[in-house]
Amino acid sequence: MAFVTALGRFNRALERVLNIVLLMLLAAFIALIIYQIASRNLDMLPAAYATEELSRFAFQWMIMLGTALGVLHADHFVLEAFARKSAMGRFTRILRDLACLIVGVVFIVFGQAFAQSGFNRIASASQLPMVVTYSAFLVCGVLIVLFSLQRLLLSATQGLNAMENALDTPSGIDIDEPATAGADLPTTAHAQKETRQ
Repeated sequence: MAFVTALGRFNRALERVLNIVLLMLLAAFIALIIYQIASRNLDMLPAAYATEELSRFAFQWMIMLGTALGVLHADHFVLEAFARKSAMGRFTRILRDLACLIVGVVFIVFGQAFAQSGFNRIASASQLPMVVTYSAFLVCGVLIVLFSLQRLLLSATQGLNAMENALDTPSGIDIDEPATAGADLPTTAHAQKETRQ
């Protein structure tokens, strides 16, 4: 139980750092794209050929880090074929987290070789070693394993529902009351008069 608590604290701190990194990557991505567009259309700005490469690198890192955060909060695409409260529904949700753990391990195993191959390659415009972008798969795999482990260990120690309440992003599907419960009430005086008759 102490390991699960420690892992949860570590992952919460990691999530805060990832949120800041993702915001910085998004800001850099937008700034690079804006500069790229402006430098093409304004002669006074020098052309920076590395902006396309750097924006692509930022985009790839955003995708991989965002994927890992999506695993932590179960924000990835999920097709639920069984009712959530049924035994099969619970089984498939645990199976989903196990599958994410396996994918994370695959990313680590093959991501190491992929990242190492980046030491031998240099980006043409930015002159950065390609390990800068190739290592995104390895880092994503490590994060997915950490986040999947937390989900599975919390499920095993506190139950599936407690884990989902603690980690999952709330969705409209999980709410018992429909979102339009009070939306059909008449608002105009004429409509109120009609409902009284």
